[in-house]
Amino acid sequence: MEVILKQDVKNLGEKDDIVKVKNGYGLNYLIPKGFASLATPGMKKMHAETQKQRTFKEGLRKAELTKIADNIKALTIRIAVKVGDNGKIFGSVGNAQVAEALAKMGQNIDRKHITLTEEHIKALGTYSAELMLHREVKTTISFDVVAE
Repeated sequence: MEVILKQDVKNLGEKDDIVKVKNGYGLNYLIPKGFASLATPGMKKMHAETQKQRTFKEGLRKAELTKIADNIKALTIRIAVKVGDNGKIFGSVGNAQVAEALAKMGQNIDRKHITLTEEHIKALGTYSAELMLHREVKTTISFDVVAE
């Protein structure tokens, strides 16, 4: 039997995949739990049209995010932190501070999409981070950690 997955199912497929499963697994588990729907010919046509529209919208979104990535790369990001007498900063700089600095510059990026090259930044200097705006749009930015 073929089913259309409504959400990601571990070891089976991702959302909107059409997969073949055994009848019992589909009828007794996937469909009643809301993980999938039966892939009838009408549902397959509707699914194909939805996928076509989604692909078009995804292309537009990807182009928009690529422009945003280019704009972010051109920015000079400075993160001001409190520094002790010995030159060490209080606490550490993380992806939340980078997201906050980007938000002040008008680029709202969720901190979950920011990955720092170093885990704990505890000194002044220039560092880099990777922004994942889309699964196909990634960019690397550099930022300065300066004394307040």
